[in-house]
Amino acid sequence: MQYPMSHIIYFIMMAMKHYAIAAAILAYQSSFAVDAFAIPSSLRLTASHSSSCLHSTRDHIEAKRKEWSLDGPSSSLIPEVIEQMETDTEFKELAKKISKIGVDGMTKEERAERRRALEDLGVPNFMKFVVSKDEEENVQDSHIQNDRLYRSHPTILQLNIGLYCNQACTHCHVESSPLRKEETMSANVAARCLELLQNTPTIDTLDLTGGAPELNEQFRFLVKMARQWAIENERKLTIIDRCNLTVLLEPNQEDLVDFLKENNVKVVASLPCYGEDNVDAQRGRGVFQRSIAALHKLNEAGYGSSSSDLELDLVYNPSGAFLPPSQESLEGDYKRELLDNFGIEFNNLITITNMPIKRFADHLAKQGQMKEYMELLVNNYNPQTVGGLMCLNTISVGWDGSLYDCDFNQQLGMGIVGKSEESSATKKKLSIFDIECLTDLEKYSVLTDNHCFGCTAGSGSSCQGATA
Repeated sequence: MQYPMSHIIYFIMMAMKHYAIAAAILAYQSSFAVDAFAIPSSLRLTASHSSSCLHSTRDHIEAKRKEWSLDGPSSSLIPEVIEQMETDTEFKELAKKISKIGVDGMTKEERAERRRALEDLGVPNFMKFVVSKDEEENVQDSHIQNDRLYRSHPTILQLNIGLYCNQACTHCHVESSPLRKEETMSANVAARCLELLQNTPTIDTLDLTGGAPELNEQFRFLVKMARQWAIENERKLTIIDRCNLTVLLEPNQEDLVDFLKENNVKVVASLPCYGEDNVDAQRGRGVFQRSIAALHKLNEAGYGSSSSDLELDLVYNPSGAFLPPSQESLEGDYKRELLDNFGIEFNNLITITNMPIKRFADHLAKQGQMKEYMELLVNNYNPQTVGGLMCLNTISVGWDGSLYDCDFNQQLGMGIVGKSEESSATKKKLSIFDIECLTDLEKYSVLTDNHCFGCTAGSGSSCQGATA
């Protein structure tokens, strides 16, 4: 089979880690076309397979699960992760920089880097850009008023219950690691979040994230109480656990899968590739094998099966400075490769664009790729994504109870600003203790900045996946 020259050049650039050039080839070849992102089957990580792989026998699945199972109880990943952090040059440089200028200083520095990149490209700030594009296309967006973005009724309450994690992924926009032990949600904050959930009839999803949320002592309390309340009040409520998979194999988490199943928790799990080398390069040595073993545990409990109501979604994010492929196209690849090679089943694939913030922003700056990446995001702006922005229907709560428009704003310290109880003329960053209902926040405009281009490029990006 012969491939177009653009495909050949693309894979050469990827092999040489020239991600920006590879992304430019994709953008040039076709604006958001599925074929532009499709990877020829013979060039995938494993050999090509026939469609019969989708109908692998149960014996084949069991054999693959046995092949990839871990012998005996697994040890904690944390000591190895800490060792890797202590020897990894980038992590050491980042830690040194944070100790020197602080997290807030790092945030200001990366924001200035993004702004300089856009100024060099002659691109205005995000909202001015969006409004100008709407005017060019003669589009009227109901969420935009006076050049500001306003949310609709909130349907998703997302809680970041702590930054402690048993991993330290290179792409992590919240910079979680085993060292982040102090930033953890208290019982008081967790209880207040449950009150706001009960006070807001429009909320149909409780989304728990971190860090590794399962390692926070409030995780099971939140899940149990929310599920019990939903049942007693006949309220349909989806509870999401954003899981890194390896946490299922940590000591003292042996019953975690059973707990998730008993409370009908939807698992949204990170797996940025179906190949071992790519996953371990991005998430740490040995993470892929543990992730496969964890997925087997979930499958054995009924997760991911078409005959079960226990949902298991996987999350893909690029390994470099390029846009995700088509979500629909890549999902087919994932399902085939994971079923055929590992006997794994799942429901849906979610693709998420790497946001130019935190660890990924630091990586871009070190590689001199910030301007190229921002140009990629701007050139692939898709007006159809604006109506699906997650900040329009999601309220994000930090581990300390602070309120944000989205998880990305949370990590940048861009809290929702509202009127103080002490003085109507004074404004301050709001917390869950300043409101009685999440709909109270609808009167405040969404805070936007130059990182928001990451959510509107290509097919769009959100915690729920593509938006267009």
